[in-house]
Amino acid sequence: MGQIAKTTLEGLVGVYPVCSECGQAHIVRDAETCWSLLTRKWALKTICDTYVCDECGSEAAPIWKMDKEFRLKRIVRLNDAVRLAQGKHSTVVVTAGLQQFGEAYLARVGRAVTDFHQFNEANDPHGEHDFGALTLDGEKLFWKVDYFDLDLTAHSLDKANEDITHRVLTIMLASEY
Repeated sequence: MGQIAKTTLEGLVGVYPVCSECGQAHIVRDAETCWSLLTRKWALKTICDTYVCDECGSEAAPIWKMDKEFRLKRIVRLNDAVRLAQGKHSTVVVTAGLQQFGEAYLARVGRAVTDFHQFNEANDPHGEHDFGALTLDGEKLFWKVDYFDLDLTAHSLDKANEDITHRVLTIMLASEY
């Protein structure tokens, strides 16, 4: 697996700036625009380094806060979409052990994973809907979601960002875990 690139907090989904002086979230930055002859609209050219709080006027660098509840809800929504075959960047992998049961059984496994809603503290400790365990015809099965960059060469920098994350749903026999 490739190296994980360093990312800044401000680039993550669900992160926002607040004034380091008054705590308000009304932060503005100066910018330069230029007129586009192609689109006939103003286009952003440069964002300046200075931050200013619209509430108190402070030019101090903001504090970056993370909305953890927002991020978690988004991760759950994206993971559920993968199970429902609606993921933007996603792959489903079925292990060799499970493939030996044949196409009809695999179709039933797929429906069981899609219909899975028994999330609890034991099988979903982080609340992300990224793992499930079920039994079908006496066979104990696991499924899990992993998060990679779009090239599938490293872990995703932000699993809450569907534009930079490729989700891999792996379905396997429990004995293969």
